[in-house]
Amino acid sequence: MKHMLSILALFATITVSAQQRLVYQSYMLGSDSGDTSFREVLRYKNQLKINDIQDFDGILIQGLSTDFTFVDYDADSAYFQMNYPDGESYFYSYPLKNNDVSFENVGEEKLNGYDCKKYKTSINSNTIEVWMTETPGYDASPVTSRGYLKGVMVRQAINGNRIMDLKSIKKDRKLKKSLIPDNLGIRKTGKELNNINKEKLIIRTKIFDDEQIHFAKIEKFKGEIPFDTVIHFSYGTIVVKRVNLPVLPEHYQIFAELRQHSNGDAYDRTGSVFVIPMDKELSLSNALIDSIEVIPYQYDRNGKKYQGIRLTDNYMPIVELVRFFTPFGVRHFNDRVKIDGLEWEDESYYKMEISELSDRLSGDVLIGAFIGNYDGGGHKISLDLVAYPQDYDGDVSKNNRWSLPLFNTCNVMEMSGQNYGRLFETDSLTVEFDIPEGVDNLSLRYITTGHGGWGGGDEFNPKENTIIIDGDKVFKYTPWRCDCATYREYNPVSGNFWNGVSSSDLSRSGWCPGTATNPVYFDLSDLKPGHHTITVAIPQGADEGGSFSHWMVSGILTGLTR
Repeated sequence: MKHMLSILALFATITVSAQQRLVYQSYMLGSDSGDTSFREVLRYKNQLKINDIQDFDGILIQGLSTDFTFVDYDADSAYFQMNYPDGESYFYSYPLKNNDVSFENVGEEKLNGYDCKKYKTSINSNTIEVWMTETPGYDASPVTSRGYLKGVMVRQAINGNRIMDLKSIKKDRKLKKSLIPDNLGIRKTGKELNNINKEKLIIRTKIFDDEQIHFAKIEKFKGEIPFDTVIHFSYGTIVVKRVNLPVLPEHYQIFAELRQHSNGDAYDRTGSVFVIPMDKELSLSNALIDSIEVIPYQYDRNGKKYQGIRLTDNYMPIVELVRFFTPFGVRHFNDRVKIDGLEWEDESYYKMEISELSDRLSGDVLIGAFIGNYDGGGHKISLDLVAYPQDYDGDVSKNNRWSLPLFNTCNVMEMSGQNYGRLFETDSLTVEFDIPEGVDNLSLRYITTGHGGWGGGDEFNPKENTIIIDGDKVFKYTPWRCDCATYREYNPVSGNFWNGVSSSDLSRSGWCPGTATNPVYFDLSDLKPGHHTITVAIPQGADEGGSFSHWMVSGILTGLTR
């Protein structure tokens, strides 16, 4: 009996101690992945310091914060703090007891050796159950955002399968008497702190900022394109900027984010955002700085000349990131036409994932944008590249993406004499290429749009595109958009017909005024290393009077290196 009393006395001494270290484990019931995480709760009297235990061996991504939650039960307050590698710290505070979440006591239960009270609530259709024990004689919970429950949390279950369990409680005499720092950083609201966190993690690179693309007589640029300077080419219809982009791990999702509005031009125009690759002796930069005549060209059976449209031994075509089309006069002409029930948009907005081309978006990169127009006011664009992490691993050696641009008939140097892609009327487009050893998971990233803006033109008539690999027809695809009427609010000066239909409503060959054209992806995983050919064949319509049809196609081979 005396021995039993001594054990109880020892337990009482431990539980009323002012200093504890509690460890919680989170896991999914029924999961065999082995993925778990741990959270530590340090307690000194009526204060807590809560943080996730990082078990990561390697390089972390940039912008990742170290987070702590501090609790002062005496002041009925919790503080969430975020600390960044650049030395900045931010926090927001909230009361523990004045909370909108209401827990219902649903009974008592023995769990993991503890006598517990069980509580239950529902948040956003999620059922949350919490087991609390008052046996230790103090309060401690690893979760504070849902308010206060008396005692120590033994378990939390979300929807019955997302579990957080108390794994250990140990006395820790090394804990500071005050766990909450005197200076927590800059106070923010929860919403402001969430925005700061996103901006720190996201890598945003401004390429163009309200840059004008128009037709004008400009002085021809000569020399090497400098870093971080926008240069206008081809009578102002192309802007190019040389930038230094970060090398990122493969898990980042990269998006091109483009905004455009009319600065005087009223028409739907072809636009393209592209990278000028510098892998070969010649590139589009030579044509921009010197002459369109310095890059390789070919003739079709009608004797028409096509410059820089395909891969050769000494030339690589541009890498098209985004094919987009301006609407009819958004913003500049918003006051020109009033239609009941329509509120004109202020700009057109395009956002497209380009992660598969990340090998072209690191280091020294030439990025360009083109809008074909003959207007002195033209258009204005803003372009950002935005990268979002999908993992905490910051090891850049784990980026194995590979790409090879094969062809591009989008004539971005139209104003300097580069011909429209009219060759498909009499010819197909064939390119020879080599796949190196160690490259697999191959796919063709293909963008295609048909043009010829009259009733019989290819813009308004579906045409099948055939992809031929090494002489075999492997893919057929007919580009067609029949949702163009969705974008009526972007087209204030689109023509309106007698029957109530607008010209911007009409279905088109792979595009609409005010939209970007999605790439299609053709699986080429069976293609082996070595020499190959690819051919694109399209039944392009015949000329009619002074009008002609043409096709803008771009193809990039993508894969992974082993």
